[in-house]
Amino acid sequence: MKIILGSQSPRRRELLELFSIPFIQVPSDFDEESVLYEGNPGEHAMLLSKKKSETLAKQYPEEVILTADSVVFCDGKLYNKPRDADEAFAFLNAFSGKWQSVFTGVTVSRGPLAYTDVAETRILFNSLTPQQVKTYHSNIHFLDKAGGYTIEKLGNLVVSRIEGCYDNILGLPINTTQQLLLKVGIDLWDFLK
Repeated sequence: MKIILGSQSPRRRELLELFSIPFIQVPSDFDEESVLYEGNPGEHAMLLSKKKSETLAKQYPEEVILTADSVVFCDGKLYNKPRDADEAFAFLNAFSGKWQSVFTGVTVSRGPLAYTDVAETRILFNSLTPQQVKTYHSNIHFLDKAGGYTIEKLGNLVVSRIEGCYDNILGLPINTTQQLLLKVGIDLWDFLK
């Protein structure tokens, strides 16, 4: 049994590598920008994950496909990956001193079967000065991350508190993934290293 991990995210790869289950990483070419946000961040993350899975199912009709998509939600607004450094700077200024939620939609499919769920993790940001935001961004890669920040390494300087699944912030909530993989006969407990 081999899984197709439909993502180019190194963090999702690293999380799946915690298990001995064989997989290959194949990014989906689905255009996330083609889906309009309709007001529900959890539903939006699940829809993006489903669309990525459907795109890959055309190439891998018999394989188990695992896809995920994360979005950040703060003050009634959805934040995806920033387009540039200026937008990433604006994102972190908007998050400063506030709670936000990271929603990750996860889809597991095999042939005609497809199962999707979503995980939410709440994050409280420290109050940040503009200079702190600039310094933080000068020390991390941020353009490929929803919300324009990462929780690893220097994340503890910007984040004050986390409520929920830490792996969700990295882009692949393991508990949610386990529950979905069980539906296609894969138990991650069987692949512990």
